[in-house]
Amino acid sequence: MDFKSFFSCLSILMCCTFHAQTLSLYGGSDQNQYLGCLNCDTFNKDSVWNTYGDYGNVYSSKSIWNSYGNYGSSYSTYSPWSSYASYPPAIIDQDGNFYGYLTLNTYKSERSGLELAQVLCKYHEDIKKDISGWYDRLFR
Repeated sequence: MDFKSFFSCLSILMCCTFHAQTLSLYGGSDQNQYLGCLNCDTFNKDSVWNTYGDYGNVYSSKSIWNSYGNYGSSYSTYSPWSSYASYPPAIIDQDGNFYGYLTLNTYKSERSGLELAQVLCKYHEDIKKDISGWYDRLFR
């Protein structure tokens, strides 16, 4: 399957699966720091895909895309992008259901099996360079 076909299939799958529930990220050692909405559109102020909002801006301390912040650094114990993170963000829906941790740490128990989480982990470096473009590829 080529790259374009992969994203087309993934896009259809995610539209059907994720628009039924809002998925949010919570970080910190107690998962009490809100880090944004994982599947909200780019215009939503809480979206990790909104590059002008607190959670999608690469310079925001609350953003998983901030390479120098606690929640986006490849060295932070709170970041999904650290292979050794002890406290990566939890994925929680609006009803409080837990969907696992968003993390590169393959040894972390309860690592999320959501396809969206797997794509984010695999392509996070590329996504940081074109956040809204990746939103379009994944959700539209």
